[in-house]
Amino acid sequence: MSLEGKDVLLVGYFSAKQKRHAVLMNELADSVTSLGARVVERFVQRRGVSAGGVKAMGRPYSSRTLVSAGKVREIASAREETGAEVVIFLNPLTDHQRDALAEVFGCMVISSTDL
Repeated sequence: MSLEGKDVLLVGYFSAKQKRHAVLMNELADSVTSLGARVVERFVQRRGVSAGGVKAMGRPYSSRTLVSAGKVREIASAREETGAEVVIFLNPLTDHQRDALAEVFGCMVISSTDL
């Protein structure tokens, strides 16, 4: 799959303990732009601020979408506003998550592992 000339949204899901999340998102943006795409917006979902949240960090907010329902709505709105053609998650996605998110966003959804 070629990203050449495509507008993309980037999404990252991180533990609150991950202090390098901005660096990791910048590295993804660099990889994507080196493939000829244009990053039009970035989204970060952080989890694990409380002790209970830290214990739940190994589980996604949603097994269907990885991130929270609110974050999905935020990304979907931005995708519609920007006309982005691809949403790229820094995190690995299952086929089920990829399909569910593509249906909600109305565009192709991939993981950084697909690049």
